[in-house]
Amino acid sequence: MNYSFYDFLTMVGSLGMFLYGMKMMSESLQRVAGQKMRSILSAMTSNRFFGVLTGFFVTTVVQSSSATTVMVVGFVNAGLITLKESIGVIMGANIGTTVTGWIITIFGFKMQISDYSLPMIAIGIPLIFSKIVTRRSWGEFIVGFALLFLGLDFLKGSVPNINDNPEILSFVTGFMGFGFGSTLIFLALGSILTIVIQSSSATMALTFVMVNQGWISFEMAAAMVLGENIGTTITANIAASVGNLSAKRAARVHLLFNVLGIVWMLAIFNTYTGVIDQFVTDQGGVSPSDSPAAIPTALALFHTSFNIINVLIFIWFTPLLQKVVIRMIPQRDKDSEEDFRLKFITTGMLSTPELSLLQAKKEVQFFSKHTIKMYGFFRKLLYEKSDKKFNKLYTKIQKYENICDNVEVEITNYLSQVSQYKMSDNGQRRMRSMLKLVGDLESVGDCNYNLARTVNRMRENKISFNEEAMNKLELMFNLVEQTLEEMRSNLNKDESEVSLGKAIQLEEQVNNYRSQLKAEHLDNLSKAVYSNEAGILFNDLFSECEKLADYAINVSEALEEVSSRK
Repeated sequence: MNYSFYDFLTMVGSLGMFLYGMKMMSESLQRVAGQKMRSILSAMTSNRFFGVLTGFFVTTVVQSSSATTVMVVGFVNAGLITLKESIGVIMGANIGTTVTGWIITIFGFKMQISDYSLPMIAIGIPLIFSKIVTRRSWGEFIVGFALLFLGLDFLKGSVPNINDNPEILSFVTGFMGFGFGSTLIFLALGSILTIVIQSSSATMALTFVMVNQGWISFEMAAAMVLGENIGTTITANIAASVGNLSAKRAARVHLLFNVLGIVWMLAIFNTYTGVIDQFVTDQGGVSPSDSPAAIPTALALFHTSFNIINVLIFIWFTPLLQKVVIRMIPQRDKDSEEDFRLKFITTGMLSTPELSLLQAKKEVQFFSKHTIKMYGFFRKLLYEKSDKKFNKLYTKIQKYENICDNVEVEITNYLSQVSQYKMSDNGQRRMRSMLKLVGDLESVGDCNYNLARTVNRMRENKISFNEEAMNKLELMFNLVEQTLEEMRSNLNKDESEVSLGKAIQLEEQVNNYRSQLKAEHLDNLSKAVYSNEAGILFNDLFSECEKLADYAINVSEALEEVSSRK
């Protein structure tokens, strides 16, 4: 056999160039369309047909059904879309991934686009060095596109030539003499290759090269394409393994949908490939049975038609698929209402930094909800008479304070990972804003704990305030609660809609009232209205409230900075 280890490394390197070109092209397109993709994915409705179109569009942009399904799993995990809404998107992703096959067929085999790769790189490289982010992204897209097809051209030239190495054909044909068993073997081969390479596009490119070189027949290549449909579901299931219940179910829907599609296709496999063969010849083309060069077109047609028909069949059974996966993955025990933990970024980075920021924002909103809940616990603690209930509430606040510290670290680490990727100027501003406000939210949690500790000291020392003092404190507590509600309201808005008018007004009210209480407090101490120890606790309460309100206002200011600098 005239095929050395060096030749093998050349083939692997060619595949690497293809994958890198695909990655570069995909990520640059995502940066250009990042904001639009966020809007589209955020505006999903329960309309399953719209979901299919969305899945098709997004997969066409990112050029990877795995990336789309991982993205969908992340969105389900983050509560951005429901399990039912995700099913249509996953179906659309399966159609979108067939675009890759047509791109490879038309540009990689029908046209010698690799001849234009170097001139394309010459055009793209100057754009990459531009100071304008959008222009840089388009430059990376052009270079990525060129590298993709340059890699494909090298791949075609680096696989063993059958004329020089006939023993390869005999090795492959050894698996093609088992009838339906051969179909299953090549289906498994397609699945395994996709799982190992973690890219159905790369496996598809390999399959197209193999048929173009005459290694395998059209039928066996079609079986490999079916196997790729199974292999591509593994990535989403891995991502969902650390997600919540809905994320696991969304990933399982993808697997179930693809497996069921392959089951019915296998039942009519020989008939269906025959229909594709007949259709190609009826259109004036060469039969894929007669010429290996005709197989890529027939294969792309097989892949597209199968996925479209599969969607047309199962889109009507969306509610049934939902019920089946709920039965497959039941809710074993109800999550505790007070289970405060990192929830929305457990599936890791999404396929683009812009979407990862959206995921982080949901986590920040969840974080703020629980810091506000801590404040509610403190207010209950102040009036709790039962020792048992008091201790339970105080322990809960302690637990929340510890978790606040951990959540701050986790979100900050996640945002630090996101910052390592290229993103738009607006994305960079949003990331810096989130880094700042996460620290402020953790400080709100610290203030809540400090207030609870002060109440605990009051209880231990059997100190209480008269009705007039409590009414004054209640007024401060109500003002602080309004600042927290304004903070939550701003966090739930788009940054462009954030206004500081009400927040600044509340800050002035809190500061003025704090100054008033401080003056009255010093006067009360001089008149011995209450003891020095009681006075210290009284001062600690309203001073800590003022600090808490400042941190809440800081959150709104951090959000407003993003829109003001656009």
